[in-house]
Amino acid sequence: MKKMMVSAYTEFNLGDDLFIKVLCERYPDTRFMIIAPRLYKLVFKDIKNLKVYASDSVLFRGINYVFRKLKLHNNFLQRFLGDQSDGTVHIGGSIFMQGEHWAEYVANAEAMRNKSKPYYLMGANFGPFTDDEYYQVHRRIFPEYTDVSFREQYSYDLFKDLGNVRMAPDIIFQLKYNANETSSGQKPPAGQTIAISVIKPSSKNLSGFDNLYYEKMKDVAVYFIKQGYAVHFMSFCQHEGDQEAIGQIIGLIPAEFQEQTHVHLYKTNIDDILAALAGASCIVASRFHAMILGWVFNKPVFPVAYSSKMVNVMQDAYFTGKYTDFAHLAELTPEEVYDSMATNRLDVTLQANQAEKHFEQLDAYLSPAPFMEGRRSYES
Repeated sequence: MKKMMVSAYTEFNLGDDLFIKVLCERYPDTRFMIIAPRLYKLVFKDIKNLKVYASDSVLFRGINYVFRKLKLHNNFLQRFLGDQSDGTVHIGGSIFMQGEHWAEYVANAEAMRNKSKPYYLMGANFGPFTDDEYYQVHRRIFPEYTDVSFREQYSYDLFKDLGNVRMAPDIIFQLKYNANETSSGQKPPAGQTIAISVIKPSSKNLSGFDNLYYEKMKDVAVYFIKQGYAVHFMSFCQHEGDQEAIGQIIGLIPAEFQEQTHVHLYKTNIDDILAALAGASCIVASRFHAMILGWVFNKPVFPVAYSSKMVNVMQDAYFTGKYTDFAHLAELTPEEVYDSMATNRLDVTLQANQAEKHFEQLDAYLSPAPFMEGRRSYES
């Protein structure tokens, strides 16, 4: 049985946690290890082949502190566990956004990577970035990886001349979900419901849009309530301000409509959010993966695109429905959202099949026989 390290964004973001879930469930005979806050033991309590090493434990922090003070290694345990594994899977979406201290971040990540072990980068998009040097540094690093798979055409085009780079639709198109089989017993909401996934725009480098966005989401919620819908607000990531945004929006909703509002705050219970989305009549998706999950669950989706990555994926998926972005947010009317729900579905059967391609190289390394056979059937 192989042991693989998982590198991922571990800030209790639903989309990133679903990446980990899909990965581990695909390879039940592989032992996965991840370094994350101890609450992740609860998030993934039902995934028996995943071991969570608590990054916020006294022992973990103490050992790393000693090695830093001795100037031996800044993140000794991360590197040690990586050395004990048979390779690393770096899985995630927006993991290559250029930050203020990007050079230091890249240097630290490279210091932890064991260059003698297989390294798989899966499901990412590249950017946004402003400095060509950021791009050039990654052009030098990526050829050292075993495999690189991007989730949209724009990112793929930046590196397609490299021999180990491929593209496939978002990994979450591969999600297998049955509300009747979840261990938590979560049930989807009854009656006509609209699920509204929210963001805090300023946390997405959209300064000056918070108040406008909150007003628009309030208007949409009130309009749907007047049409007989219950409104379910979704926080996908408290760390990035989703919960704060819900509080601001609900504070704007008149008292007589408050009873028709419900709140789902993701922290450790994946099934609660998935059940609410799967049971919704329609979805307003400010979060990228609310859009993807809405399509997976065959729901009418109205995207509120906060970045080009959402628009890029809509184009890649040939989505022709109505949507808005923040450049046109001031023009958005709740009537436009309501009317679009009659047409904004998307059949993603093709995307679900194509998303298999993210795993081609990892399949060959971890469990070649069954997946190679299945892929031959698909390609024929």
